[in-house]
Amino acid sequence: MFRIPPRMLGWLRIRTTRTALGLLIVSVAFVSGFGAPVDDPRAANAEASFEPAATDAGADASGPAHVGARSSGLRASWEDDSRPNSRVVAEYAPIRIESLPIHAPELGEGPWASGANMTLVTRGALGRGESLSRSLRRQGIDSATVHLVAREMASAFDFRRSRPGDRYRLVQDPEGMVLEFRFSQGPERSWSLRWDTDHYVVSEDIALLRTQLAKVSGLVESSLYDAVKELGEQPQLAADFADIFAWDIDFSRSVRPGDDFQILYERLYRTDDDGAEIYVKPGRILAARYRGLMGERAAVYFAGEDDLGGYYRPDGSSIERAFLMAPLEFRRISSSFSRARQHPILKVVRPHPGIDYAAARGTPLWAIGDGRVIYRGWAGASGNLVKIRHMNGYVSSYAHLSGFQPNLAVGQRVKQKQVIGYVGDTGLATGPHVCFRMQRNGHYVNPLEIASPPGEAIERHAWKSFQLRRDLLLSDLGRGTLVAADEAL
Repeated sequence: MFRIPPRMLGWLRIRTTRTALGLLIVSVAFVSGFGAPVDDPRAANAEASFEPAATDAGADASGPAHVGARSSGLRASWEDDSRPNSRVVAEYAPIRIESLPIHAPELGEGPWASGANMTLVTRGALGRGESLSRSLRRQGIDSATVHLVAREMASAFDFRRSRPGDRYRLVQDPEGMVLEFRFSQGPERSWSLRWDTDHYVVSEDIALLRTQLAKVSGLVESSLYDAVKELGEQPQLAADFADIFAWDIDFSRSVRPGDDFQILYERLYRTDDDGAEIYVKPGRILAARYRGLMGERAAVYFAGEDDLGGYYRPDGSSIERAFLMAPLEFRRISSSFSRARQHPILKVVRPHPGIDYAAARGTPLWAIGDGRVIYRGWAGASGNLVKIRHMNGYVSSYAHLSGFQPNLAVGQRVKQKQVIGYVGDTGLATGPHVCFRMQRNGHYVNPLEIASPPGEAIERHAWKSFQLRRDLLLSDLGRGTLVAADEAL
């Protein structure tokens, strides 16, 4: 058995004691801040400004100085412990305040506990051939939510009647519960679903529209509709303008390049869900003027004490007449009133006591004046036919219709420009058109030669009020371009 000599054993005890003492001194040095003296200007500066400590330029190049890991933001350097005042220096990269992590409270903390302040909003619009279900699922909404919306709103709206362009807005809480759903068809009409404490409430909403006064004026190059559209306004304004002068001007045939027009009208706005003002459509025309080959025509809107407004010429006569110049918006006259015309199908010469207006299939047809329906049905070569009896012995007829307006019946009273049917090619017809005829006391007359009786003029007791209104409107109509005034007249 191996034994350590007594002399060597004493030497090992001395070395062990010295090693332990050395370790104790090193431990005390680290605890007391060894290597970073308080009076070291570099350490003080680093503590105050978060800047890195300067590197000792006189360090021995052979030592392992400047070994570090910048990716962690910490750089360590060791100096040769054989030199006086040797120390260990910890160097930190600069810290940017915006790079510090920001604590986001969990839903269980503070005011976020209920999650009531957090909502998820999904907006969208239906594409061509797209259903609401498909559109919502495309945006990541689950089937259960889609089914809930359809079920709860079934009593107010059938989504099978949705159209491309219809918009929706879905609001959910963080757990996916539906808080609100709004479905809009056009800028004015919408249906909404809202959570009310313990159940859903469905309602139909009609937007409140605000009016602003505006004016457009321009020259006709191809058509009135194109001219209005080029000015940035909706075609509906051109249609309303044409309606006002429908008794005096045939805008399908009488318009020429170079004709000019002016329109003073109301623009209708609404406020959307985000509080923004949205332009909806043109409103009522207040004054209008058209100059062309037929001369100048002007009209102003005036409502008397009975609040039954209408359009009048500057002299106070009603611009409206008993009969319109045409029963539809047509492309061209394919056949005129004639005492002897060769029939395009039968190839025989016989009278054509009417006017054929060519138009696209399905174009709406309207009654040219107030009256009562005396015929509705099939009439052989005339196809689907409607006849209306008017005042003073006049009867108008509309042949070759593709269909009738729903609920139109014999004996029913109709108003001027009320839709009664749609253009077609039923009976003996070579293409879609309407054969329009007029009779007076049983004899056919040329519709374009009828001296339609005028409507009632401004009554004497309302004349002064009319003058003031007329002068104000025509004055505004003749001024420079007016757009989006604060108030309508």
